[in-house]
Formats: sequence, structure tokens, C-alpha cells
Amino acid sequence: METLNLDYLGIINPTVVYRNATIPFLTERAVAKGEGILSETGALCVYTGKYTGRSPDDRFIVDEPSVHDLIDWGKVNVPLAPAKFDNLYSKITAFMQKRELFVFDGYAGADPDYRVKIRVVNELASENLFIHQLLIRPTEEELKTFEPDFTILAAPGLKAVPELDGVHSEAAVVLSFEKKTVLVIGTQYAGEIKKSVFSLMNFLMPQRGVFTMHCSANMGKDGDTALFFGLSGTGKTTLSADPERYLIGDDEHGWSDKGTFNIEGGCYAKCINLSKENEPQIWDAIKFGALVENVVIDPDTRKLDFDDGSITENTRVGYPVDFIPNTVIPGVGGHPKTVIFLTADAFGVMPPVSKLTREGAMYHFVTGYTARLAGTERGVTTPQATFSTCFGAPFLPLPASKYAAMLGECIDKHGSNVYLVNTGWSGGPASGSGKRMKIKYTRAMVTAALNGGLEKEEWELDPVFNVLVPKHCEGVPDEVLSPKNTWEDKAAYDETAKHLAGLFVKNFEKYKGMDKAIVDAGPKA
Repeated sequence: METLNLDYLGIINPTVVYRNATIPFLTERAVAKGEGILSETGALCVYTGKYTGRSPDDRFIVDEPSVHDLIDWGKVNVPLAPAKFDNLYSKITAFMQKRELFVFDGYAGADPDYRVKIRVVNELASENLFIHQLLIRPTEEELKTFEPDFTILAAPGLKAVPELDGVHSEAAVVLSFEKKTVLVIGTQYAGEIKKSVFSLMNFLMPQRGVFTMHCSANMGKDGDTALFFGLSGTGKTTLSADPERYLIGDDEHGWSDKGTFNIEGGCYAKCINLSKENEPQIWDAIKFGALVENVVIDPDTRKLDFDDGSITENTRVGYPVDFIPNTVIPGVGGHPKTVIFLTADAFGVMPPVSKLTREGAMYHFVTGYTARLAGTERGVTTPQATFSTCFGAPFLPLPASKYAAMLGECIDKHGSNVYLVNTGWSGGPASGSGKRMKIKYTRAMVTAALNGGLEKEEWELDPVFNVLVPKHCEGVPDEVLSPKNTWEDKAAYDETAKHLAGLFVKNFEKYKGMDKAIVDAGPKA
């Protein structure tokens, strides 16, 4: 097995460094080291401890001269002084001395013209297994000449000291664009590594004319490409894993003058309440080679309980994209014919499907709306509106206006149809009389959007949300298409709809300098 000298990083004397080790070897090492156990299907199952999700308050970008005027500094992109980064770098390289380390060299970007070479150095075999499956895997020939563009050092066992390191807690995720290095400290949640790569791409690619997107993508049998945007819980992964279409990727993509490409080589799916009936492709992907995080497992039978959210609602599984049948390899497609924004409206007032103008698409892209549900987070007893800029606020180093402008340019150039699909509630709020939209109806609406059926229908303007709603959609009862029809108390619907529209308007006030046509395309409070 190949090893690697890391002296050039300042890691002088590790006990051994395994480079691009096989999945069986990494799995064996993880089990031997007590990092996890195997499920009945052979997936490696781990608990990530205190951090069961991303830690947004612990993410920093080093404030360096070459990037200072480019970064959208604020609550999301928090600056860290270069001297503090240097101190943390010294700590993590010292921590990695005299340890068994695991290196994975891989690519971000399925299109070779826009590929970025990433080297990940892990303390844990399980995290190395994860990133092995999530990035694009080089051939043996490519590895011979591989020189990384960026390096990620991940050490969950190292704890930062806020008073000394200038960070907020024992965990820290720090990006230095000048030194082409990312530090992941104090957290075992593997998604921090994955999303660090995405943040890098969201900085690098727009400067090369590529629109980077937090979305899934698939392709029809005729080669038509579709994009699915949506925050966690809206059905992005589920709806893009369509047995009638070919999956390009489930989470991160670029849209260049050549078409679309997957940034990753794997998938990272939520698996709370996972069932074989509703999500058979994800269910079948949980096998040897997959990494399962924070799902309760019976220690005797090794059976996973996907309905148990006692550790976290954010249970996850990572696996290579080719674990999904009908996958496009390499993950490249044409210019999207259809773009779908997904929201799970827990207020129960947004139309289940609507068409967006170019300006409306830019508005809803920047807004990135969904709703948190009562009971899924401590202290949340009624639906709570959630807005995430461009459906990926935590990973966008540049201003929102930059990404929105690129979306508008792509729609203009390629004539894409854009739809807003609500996978959330109808007939009332989630905290009351509302019921979740039947998945068969959602699939029917998505199918009609993809095959062009919706373009043949009559449309009417929703006066509150300012979107076009079809009067008919094959496979969906007509009364379901107008949310007000599903409410018994029409006055309560009007009040709730106006309340949510007001939240949209208030949220958009923070985006200064947006074109008036984009602002006017939003809901009317």
C-alpha cells in the first residue's frame, strides 16, 4: 500500500501515512481503532460525538490581502487574522506527529477543464473513507503526477482554545485562500470536510465564469438536464434520485458555458425516517463502503433504526454516486432545460407548484426559503421561516448578488424554465390541521415540469406570492393546486399567507442594491 511523506506540510514524524487506501482497508482500520461498527448490510456506522451537524458559528475565513475586497464579510464569513491561522496550523501539524494518518487525493469537479485537486489528511480512518467516497476518485495513472491545489487537514481530536486561538469554541473550520489550506479542528462531523470543498469551489469557480450551485442534477433519457435546489428536508436528494432518469449528482454542481458538472463523486443523504418504499435507491446504497453517521443501531442485530432521532434529526449516510443505479459517470450534463426550487412550507400556504419569471427565479434563488417544523428543534413549537441565501448561505464566500447575476445570465443564455415546488403542507399549518403533500403528487408535478407538460397548461397569478399557478397538472387533483382551496378556514389562510409574505419582504430588505425588477418579483405583503 502506498504511503506518503508529509514533511512539506510540517508533519515530520507520523507513525505511518496511508495514501488513497482501499475501502476494505479503511473500514478495517476504523473498526480496529474503535471508530465504528458495521451494520447488518456492511455499512460503517459511527457516532460523531458532540457535533452531529455543521457548526456555523465556528467557520472562519482568513482575512488576507488578496481576498479582503472579494469576500462578503459578516455573520457567515467571519474573518480570522493570519497570525491566528498560523498558530492553529502549527497546533494541528504538531498534533498529527506520531499518529497513524490517512490521506486521500481526489478531485472536485467532474469536468476536467474546471477540476480542482484536493488533498485531505485525516486523523480518522472513517473520515478518510467518507471523503474517499465523496470526492472524485483519480485513476492510478493520475495519482502518479497528482499535486494538490488545496490541502485540508482534519483532526477531530484536537481542541481549539478560544481565548488563545481567536475562535468561538473547541471546534474551528478555517479557510485560507492564500495558503490554499483548510483546517477542520475539534469536530468529527464529516460534512464539515465536504462543505469546505464546496466553499472553496464557490470562491474559485465564479472567478472563472462558472456558476456554482447547491443543488442536485439529473438527466432524462433524451439527455435533457434538470437542476433541483432546496434546503435540508425539502426532498432535493429524494426527487433527483429518480429511477426514470440518470443522476448526475445530489448536492453540488457547476454551470459553465459547456453545460453542468458534478463537483463531487458521492452523495450525502439525510436518512431520518428513511424507508425502502419512499426512497429505495438511498435505502439500497447503505451497504459496504457507505459511512452512516449518528443513526441508532442495535448492537446485537446491527439493524439500523432510521426512525429514531434521539441522537439527532440530522442522521446522514455518505456513499459514492455509483451506488445509485442509472448514474451519469463522469457527472457531466448539458445546459439545464428545467430548474426546480424546492421548499417545504410548514405554514401550508404556498402553491404546490408555480412558474417563475427570470426575475422571480432570481428573487427566490437569493431568498432560499423553507420552514422549520414544530418539534424538530428545541424551542420550536410553531412553523419557523428559514431563509438561506442562494440555498447555501454557509458556503458562499462572495456576495449574493454575484451568484444571482450568474443565474440570470444562465437563464437568458439557455432559456431554462424555472419552477417553485412546495413539498410541504397543505390544508393548514404543520402545527395544526395541515397535512404533508403526498409524495405521489409532488412526483407528478416534477414529472410535468420535466416533460414539458406544465408549459401546455393555463396559468393564473397568485396575488400574494406573485407566482404563476397552473389550473391543471396531470396526476394531481385540481383543487390541490390552489392552496386556499384546501383550507376550511379561508380567512385563516389569508392571514397566514400575508404573514409569510411579510416575512419574505422583511428578509429581502438585507440585500442592498438589488435590481428593482427582482424586488418587485417577490411576494406582496
